[in-house]
Amino acid sequence: MDFKNSIYYKVGKASDLSGKDRVIYRFFEILPGLLAWLTIGGIFFFSFYKPFYCAVFIILFDIYWILKVFYLSMYLRQNWKKTKHNMSVDWKDKLANLKYDRIYHMVILPFYHESWEVVKDSLDSLFHSEYDKQKFIIVIAGEEKNKIHCLEVIEKVQKEFSGKFGYLFCTLHPENIPGEMPGKGSNISYAAEEARKEVLNKNNIKYEDTLVSAFDIDTVAYPQYFECLTWNFLTTEDPFKSSFQPVPVFNNNIWQSPALSRVVAFSATFWQMIQQERVDRLVTFSSHSVCFKTLYEADYWQKNMVSEDSRIFWNSYLAHNGDYKVVPLCFPVSMDANLAPTFWQTAKNVYKQQRRWAYGVENGPYALMGFLKNEKIPRAKKWKFSFILLEGFWSLSTNPIIIFFLGWLPVVLGGREFNRTVLSYNLPFITKILMTISMMGIFLCVTISMGFIPKAPEGSGKLNKLAMIIQWIMIPVTVILFGAIPGLDAQTRLMFGKYMGFWVTPKHRKQ
Repeated sequence: MDFKNSIYYKVGKASDLSGKDRVIYRFFEILPGLLAWLTIGGIFFFSFYKPFYCAVFIILFDIYWILKVFYLSMYLRQNWKKTKHNMSVDWKDKLANLKYDRIYHMVILPFYHESWEVVKDSLDSLFHSEYDKQKFIIVIAGEEKNKIHCLEVIEKVQKEFSGKFGYLFCTLHPENIPGEMPGKGSNISYAAEEARKEVLNKNNIKYEDTLVSAFDIDTVAYPQYFECLTWNFLTTEDPFKSSFQPVPVFNNNIWQSPALSRVVAFSATFWQMIQQERVDRLVTFSSHSVCFKTLYEADYWQKNMVSEDSRIFWNSYLAHNGDYKVVPLCFPVSMDANLAPTFWQTAKNVYKQQRRWAYGVENGPYALMGFLKNEKIPRAKKWKFSFILLEGFWSLSTNPIIIFFLGWLPVVLGGREFNRTVLSYNLPFITKILMTISMMGIFLCVTISMGFIPKAPEGSGKLNKLAMIIQWIMIPVTVILFGAIPGLDAQTRLMFGKYMGFWVTPKHRKQ
């Protein structure tokens, strides 16, 4: 079966299928949430009926968590060394021996209600990049749903940046297109197709010579980002079967954001850095790049679901029968940390953003169904990725809760007989010691986060800088309230068929 031309290729949810396939897909949608709730419910159940065995499980799990933290910390440290090195490299010099003059960069910047200042900062970073500006195709992608605001911003873009790039192209994504979900995926897919017809085709620019970067509107590129991207594209094996992933660093407004937002933002960056060292499980996330030829053959980003940034990888992976990869750039791009006019609104926005990211769980059913239907993918790859996906979703929504919240349940629910045992007496102390050891990874987080923080604005006192270190004591709270719980929320919604729509993270800048 040619998977790309099958009914399974651009499935958004179970209701897009019928008969037996619909039942199977629905089961895959239920599975991640079911595993999470069975784990949490099982700990309560066994804490009451079999407290001894539950206590042993919790101790073993704590030891597993320590080993996991140590294992992931090594990857984080390794990627930080690579990222620091890559930021010091003269990529223009490395390109000198390669024929790269033919390579164009199409940068798609979708926006909805973001201010002109946010859009301008992104465009300024592109203008100040060291790559030849005549080789840039800048696509400003607004939404017709917010037509008045988008046209005002587009007018300012054309007034200030016209003539500064090779091509400056603006689009308005029409609303209420049948089969589409309003959101980033449908917007940038429309923008890419319009740019293909109006820019690439009319100017005889080859698809295979065009690299597309799908950036969030607040993405600020470093001066040599596009040289780094070009070098990786020209030197990687099978560049037309590859996507390219930078490290997302949420530090544009880091000195304005509250500690809560900063810790959550850096945690997301650190996880992406860890994933860049585990190439066998790396998928695209947020801002990413791909050759236009590959993107066009994939029929662009999927338009009927939330997490289009990761789904484009799975679309391509299944279409190429497992012969597709993500190339880690180990090079950063900067974006905004969550910030709102009030602290409570910031906290609310952080939660919503984390839940939207966690809704990437919708890629699980898609991939599992694809593995079931595509017989050309090696069976070993199918089993490996199936385990990676399910274990990742399960870990996100359960591990922090088990570590920081459920460890004492056998003592609370185990009854008088269990509480007389030596294990009951020692369980809180053992759990506390193991948790303390696992928190040692915070020192690495502090070190790396300080390396990503831009220069403090004038007037920032020593207390502000000290807060950047002290803030990491919040990690047990943030990993539960803004990690596990939104993850469990997203999985539960998918489990009950309460499908989410695309939520646009508000961009706020203090004056």
